[in-house]
Amino acid sequence: MSTSPLWILCGLAIAAGAVLVVAAVRALTDRRWMGGSLQLLVATILALLGVLSGLVAVATVGYQALTREETAATVVVTRTGPSAFDARITFPDGRSRTFPLRGDQLYVDAHIVKWHPWVNVLGVHTGYELDRVAGRYIDVEDERAGPRTVYALGRERTVDAFRVAVRYPWLEPLVDAEYGSASFVAARDSAAYVLRISTTGLLFRPTEGT
Repeated sequence: MSTSPLWILCGLAIAAGAVLVVAAVRALTDRRWMGGSLQLLVATILALLGVLSGLVAVATVGYQALTREETAATVVVTRTGPSAFDARITFPDGRSRTFPLRGDQLYVDAHIVKWHPWVNVLGVHTGYELDRVAGRYIDVEDERAGPRTVYALGRERTVDAFRVAVRYPWLEPLVDAEYGSASFVAARDSAAYVLRISTTGLLFRPTEGT
């Protein structure tokens, strides 16, 4: 399990809440209503804080921290026919996948979640995850009539930071912005690209010699 400060905060908040619940039960048993009620209230607040910290920690699993321009992937293109090509994508963790695509251009998009500065103190920074890769046609009519090829790049998970941020408005005090970014580039044969990402979005750069 990750040693993110969020997990530590989650554990401490829940543990402290549990201790207060025990103390509150004892106080109520002794008919100290005011003290017991106050302890239960604080325990509830701590439990909610723990659950929220755990939710954010789980939701950001798979998202890469984005504090400056980073390399999100490297891509090598191999033409396989008219308006057809393979894209071999290598991720920073060493994983590599090849996608057969149709079109004239390589398209990749990503989810980006930016947290408020006070959340950064807890070790949670602006994060991104590559979402999809697709082939893109230059001509709009070809895009409408031609075969479409789209593949998921993100990993399947029960809780996703981008979807959570969009779905639950009560997280607005934590989330500064959630947005998508996309970039596309010509799918030239034997072309190699570095896919860079920053807080302003995605950008393909050709590698030296291509």
